[in-house]
Amino acid sequence: MIPQIIVVDDDPIILKKAWNTLTEAGLKVVVLKSGKAFLEYKKDNPAPDLILMDISMPEMDGFEVMKFLQTGERGWRDTPVIFLTGSEDEDTETKGLSLGAMDFIRKPFVPSVLVLRVKHAVELIRLQRNLEGMVEEKTRENENLFLYVVESLADAIDAKDNYTKGHSGRVATYSKEIAKRYGYDEKQQEMIFMMGLLHDVGKIGVPDEVINKPGRLTDQEFALIKKHPDIGGKILGNIKEMPELAAGAKWHHERYDGRGYPEGLSGEAIPEEARIIAVADAYDAMTSNRSYRGALPQDIVREEIGKGKGSQFDPIFADILLDMIDEFCGHPV
Repeated sequence: MIPQIIVVDDDPIILKKAWNTLTEAGLKVVVLKSGKAFLEYKKDNPAPDLILMDISMPEMDGFEVMKFLQTGERGWRDTPVIFLTGSEDEDTETKGLSLGAMDFIRKPFVPSVLVLRVKHAVELIRLQRNLEGMVEEKTRENENLFLYVVESLADAIDAKDNYTKGHSGRVATYSKEIAKRYGYDEKQQEMIFMMGLLHDVGKIGVPDEVINKPGRLTDQEFALIKKHPDIGGKILGNIKEMPELAAGAKWHHERYDGRGYPEGLSGEAIPEEARIIAVADAYDAMTSNRSYRGALPQDIVREEIGKGKGSQFDPIFADILLDMIDEFCGHPV
């Protein structure tokens, strides 16, 4: 693709010379005679590869135009700018670089030098963008691999309980949907999905016979169950690159009224993601078969979620879940 260069200068001689020089070198060139003309052009056209811009222009100088660029849409905001200037003032150059300019070219310019500077700049920009693309692709590959490992671990956790196959995946899905409706962006939604997948990872440290006991748990057995949030928090806390991952595992059994465990946190002292996972976890627990009872009907589940607003659950996230239940006409979300 032929690189496109925009030249902005109020001097028609400079514009003509730049257009002739750069087009003869095989570049696509657009010339504009003022900062205002540039901003008008910007409204209806895609961003170029490079902008060459005069600093001293009437009505709106190059620095002012640069500030407008930085507050605009991403494509234009990321377009590199080289200032054209006849000044050798050190303060002018310092100000331009502090605003994000890539470089300066002195006027009057030597045609061959202009071509070399512009081509080198465009080549450098493309190399940087290619590198950024490669890094993003590798990051996506690593994230996909990490998610695969997390899903496999979630399956291993669920396999400990004969009655909860798919529980972690469902809690993750419900949590993500609640977060989406609450306003989380895509990256935050993906994070809470992983937190949901791993919320019960601490059950690795709980004996299978306790998890699968069909009758009422003894106080000693319940004490073992209550250890799994701390165990999960410690396991996931070892992933230093993602410290937030441990929050769902450690605090999803806290209650909004402070009567939960392991630390008896209440209200907004409980991490927001854990409050979301808590209501999603309770919903799936009630709508699934368990060793000690069958799945509850949706109307009963809805009633229990409503009763728990402000006591067991954050009212905001409980209301979102209730809306989800209603939308699906009494069928599991």
